[in-house]
Amino acid sequence: MQTNPTYSSLVAVGDSFTEGMSDLLPDGTYRGWADLLAGRMAARTPGFRYANLAVRGKLIGQIIEEQVDVAAAMGADVITLVGGLNDTLRPKCDMGRVRGLLEEAVEKLAPSCRQLVLMRSPGRQGPVLERFRPRMEELFVCVDELAERHGAIVVDLYGAPSLGDPRLWDVDRLHLTAEGHRRVAEAVWQRLGYDPEDTGWRTPIPATPPPGWVARRVADARFARQHLVPWIGRRLTGRSSGDGLPAKRPELLPYEGPAA
Repeated sequence: MQTNPTYSSLVAVGDSFTEGMSDLLPDGTYRGWADLLAGRMAARTPGFRYANLAVRGKLIGQIIEEQVDVAAAMGADVITLVGGLNDTLRPKCDMGRVRGLLEEAVEKLAPSCRQLVLMRSPGRQGPVLERFRPRMEELFVCVDELAERHGAIVVDLYGAPSLGDPRLWDVDRLHLTAEGHRRVAEAVWQRLGYDPEDTGWRTPIPATPPPGWVARRVADARFARQHLVPWIGRRLTGRSSGDGLPAKRPELLPYEGPAA
């Protein structure tokens, strides 16, 4: 792989993970790893362009229908694709169909860019991860095979000890904190061939005393009330958190923003 390459454009494709939830900015918008990565790349390349087509809640079939052809037509140097994890969390998930759709997405995107980036998504340690781990790992086997076949690179976030730590996940237990997103941006940055800015992004954060029983129960109750019950309600009614929402940055335009 080229060291410190020159890429002039980036298009990010996916769901809430790529949209940037829960890296909340003061104005109420989300930043996230893709914005952070674009800022770094823009600092190295004048005129750097960036689009982020990701929308929260999207399944892999919706990502193909709404984002993949648009991304392929942009002709960007780098395209990142992260999708399919929302499918694995559904009770009735056809993994054969998910694998086939992911393959369709990769076959469309890989020829349209200089470098396609795929990921083995991070998983928060806990009972939810254990329940869905077999599906996730089946998805990641497919990701590895597609990358080898189509010349894509894989960023292994699933295998990073730091990103399994619940302290790097928001109270909804589904999305990374700002620090989690920063580490993901660093991981992708390094995998693209840039010199590391943080060689310890995989290193677990220092241990702290665990919360007491009362604090855990309060957190569980808040999680159930604010996040779990609404999530179940959307599943029962066939709705998604991303219904009606536009893409984050629908056009491939010069990036303006902090290069943090």
